[in-house]
Amino acid sequence: MEKKFRKIGVLTSGGDAPGMNAAVRAVTRAALARGVEVMGIYGGYSGLINDKMIELKARSVSNIINRGGTFLYSDRCDEFKTEEGMQKAIETCKKHGIDGIVAIGGDGTFRGATDLSVRGIPTIGIPATIDNDITATENSIGFDTAMNTVLAACDRLRDTCESHARCNVVEVMGRGAGDIALNTAMALGAVAVVIPEVAFDEAACMEKIRRLRADGKRSFLVIVSEGVENFSEGLAKRIQAETGVETKYACLAHTVRGGDPTLSDRVFATKLGVAAVERLLAGESNLVLCQQKSEIVAVDIVYSQCLDRYYKGTLKDGMLEKFSDAEKAEMEKAIAEKKEEFRKYYRMINDIAQ
Repeated sequence: MEKKFRKIGVLTSGGDAPGMNAAVRAVTRAALARGVEVMGIYGGYSGLINDKMIELKARSVSNIINRGGTFLYSDRCDEFKTEEGMQKAIETCKKHGIDGIVAIGGDGTFRGATDLSVRGIPTIGIPATIDNDITATENSIGFDTAMNTVLAACDRLRDTCESHARCNVVEVMGRGAGDIALNTAMALGAVAVVIPEVAFDEAACMEKIRRLRADGKRSFLVIVSEGVENFSEGLAKRIQAETGVETKYACLAHTVRGGDPTLSDRVFATKLGVAAVERLLAGESNLVLCQQKSEIVAVDIVYSQCLDRYYKGTLKDGMLEKFSDAEKAEMEKAIAEKKEEFRKYYRMINDIAQ
């Protein structure tokens, strides 16, 4: 039995990700189909604080499923981290009769969603971050598009590397997470990958490049995650100095964020958007929708945040105290499996880079 909602809000927050518009579209039309009005909130949580929103109709979200970025815009709002800022946001919800919110973004977005939920505004989170760095989910909106953007750029670099017998060290996005670098390195046939999750054997990389060049290989790609800070440009210089292979450095930066979402991201965003509305209208709250073993499941946001911090080594004192021994063991198992997956694919890339 669905709980009666009159109106919900939808926002996008944090870093933009291709597919956010598809998610907003799905949320809007799924809610309208169930007789629920929808308010689009401009600029994330700052829009809630400053009362910047628009009523969304079916036509409001026409022809946006194929667009990158977010037409609701995004912002990082420090004021929302304060009690005063949160109370302003809640007053805005009351003013417009907003009964619940779908928040689309990353871990910072989910912290804000939790703050709203515990203060009486039911909230469901949808993971949208190109970095795919939310530990509780196998996938996030924008991840597939970002990887395909890297592939397209690096395939072009490979052409000129082959022509001039060069190496290119390419830095890709992934703040503190090597998912983009690891997967694109595999798809590109890179000679090496550098990610924060696995220690990089630079000496072995140099030896491999020297050996392959002696064997007649002309072009090389090395993919580096930005999570390994201040490393890429220096590595390019060292490769040239130690191997004799002319080496260029390329930083793809925020080009990785932009572009039209892929089919995969459009479909995933649509499924998550509809599921979020269904969960919210059923009276559920303080959840983040995740993909686990190819299925969409709901995970408690607080659990998701603690798992994420546990994995990244950023837990604060007392954060695990609210969880049972069984839940802690579950977290530790999930973390161990994710770390082993990174090591497995890292070894695979090195094994097949011949």
